[in-house]
Amino acid sequence: MSQPVSSITLDAVTLAWPDGSVALDGVTGAFGRGRTGLVGRNGAGKSTLLRLVAGELTPTAGQVAVEGAVAYLPQRLTLDVDRPVADLLGIGPALTAVRAIESGDVSPHHFDAVGADWDVEARAHAALAEAGLPPDALDRRVGSLSGGEAVLTALAGIRLGAASATLLDEPTNNLDRDARARLYDLVRGWRGTLVVVSHDVALLELMDDTAELHGSTLSVFGGPYSEWRAWLDAEQSAAVQAERAAKQVVRREKRERIAAESTIAHRQQMGAKAYAEKRVPKIVANNRRGAAQVSAAKLRGEKADREQTAREALDAAGRRVRDDDRVRIDLPDPDVPAGRRIATLGDAERAWTVQGPERVALTGPNGAGKTSLLERLLWSTVHNPGGTARKAAGESPSAPTCLSCAHGALHTDRVGYLPQRVDGLDETASVLENVAAAAPVVPTGALRNRLARFLIRGDAATRPVSSLSGGERFRVALARLMLADPPPQLLVFDEPTNNLDLDTVDRFVEALSAYRGAVLVVSHDDAFLARLGLDLRLDLGRDGTLTEVPV
Repeated sequence: MSQPVSSITLDAVTLAWPDGSVALDGVTGAFGRGRTGLVGRNGAGKSTLLRLVAGELTPTAGQVAVEGAVAYLPQRLTLDVDRPVADLLGIGPALTAVRAIESGDVSPHHFDAVGADWDVEARAHAALAEAGLPPDALDRRVGSLSGGEAVLTALAGIRLGAASATLLDEPTNNLDRDARARLYDLVRGWRGTLVVVSHDVALLELMDDTAELHGSTLSVFGGPYSEWRAWLDAEQSAAVQAERAAKQVVRREKRERIAAESTIAHRQQMGAKAYAEKRVPKIVANNRRGAAQVSAAKLRGEKADREQTAREALDAAGRRVRDDDRVRIDLPDPDVPAGRRIATLGDAERAWTVQGPERVALTGPNGAGKTSLLERLLWSTVHNPGGTARKAAGESPSAPTCLSCAHGALHTDRVGYLPQRVDGLDETASVLENVAAAAPVVPTGALRNRLARFLIRGDAATRPVSSLSGGERFRVALARLMLADPPPQLLVFDEPTNNLDLDTVDRFVEALSAYRGAVLVVSHDDAFLARLGLDLRLDLGRDGTLTEVPV
């Protein structure tokens, strides 16, 4: 493990939530001045750690020290739908002041807000262009942007601010191939301290160091993700071998101790017999008995000590071996016949029918309208409690603006939908209350058991949803969906691998492979799509038309 020149230092940092549950416990470590990828399982506390460094949270105990100003791109950026784009760029007050002065308001506080930043609007337009957005996006809100557009805009704002340390939490979520390529180029040339929480292996390969948060222990390895992964695999292989060898030593020492006890017992029997038969004088027999007792006690002590030492070595070896719990995802069986029509997707030229348990992917660049197409598809359907496609009156998705634009129709009302923003949860309610709302007749114990399968146990089930990481939010939403009765015949996912650690993605793929209903998924994660066994892949262009892509 490397010892970086510190730019961000954590000293015995502990954070407990208001309900008393501990998110981080005595974390000590440091991030250097280069690029560091921060990895760990969902729920390990990576996002919480970044929020502590950014100053959004205050440690319950311990200290966080940072050199210079900090810029922070949160994982849940896209949930802040009412936030102005100007604020996302970090120029809201200055832009408002410049425009007020230009309109004739010469109040001194406007000049104070502007300072020397009179070209703020021009620089903002340049930043938006870099994110692939038009100048009028400056006066829009985050909710009007696609997830990828929002992230790129926030990154442009961070570059405008030029902070000493930058924290990025899952920055490639929602980004298409071109946008990811632009982000990778930015990272390659990044100056200053950069800490990136990500499950994007390609991004992690661009890092100078890899830090892991595991069980409130922060360790830093000098090298990118692949080198750290190889080191960890080798270390774990050695740990397993050491544990196996330690078990053999314990068994051997135990056998030797038992054999020694048998030998001592046999000697005692022979001595007692000789004493009873008076084969030797009484004084000699007593001396021999005393000596034998001393020898036996010494032998017992030696053998017990050796066995205890072996057991302690086994315990130490066992602590090196990781036995992390895994998410268990069992999707309900809707038993959809192969010929059952589920949905239709098409444009002015052609239509495609989703039948039976088919797997369909919808891909395309950021801003093409993939999420809008899903919302139009799902709008008029009555959804199970796990979905969130039905919105309040007056909030229906806008109709396509061209006659040739993609459209869709459902042929079932049994649909489960997990949106890209995972925003169908009550932020102020607890995890358990959110799941109970989807299944009011299911006993609390059964709900807790279901959540435990998603590694949400004990006090974690009573925490408010607002305190969850992105991966935890996804697991809660998926738990709600699994409780639907009857089970959905079509599952619709919008960027489902966002925020999920690599192990949870593996479990998710396994669950989808076993699911006997239809699946429609929007994703930029080509590695994930390649594992789904797709029957159909449609690419949505910015002109609103669909193109079938070979799978």
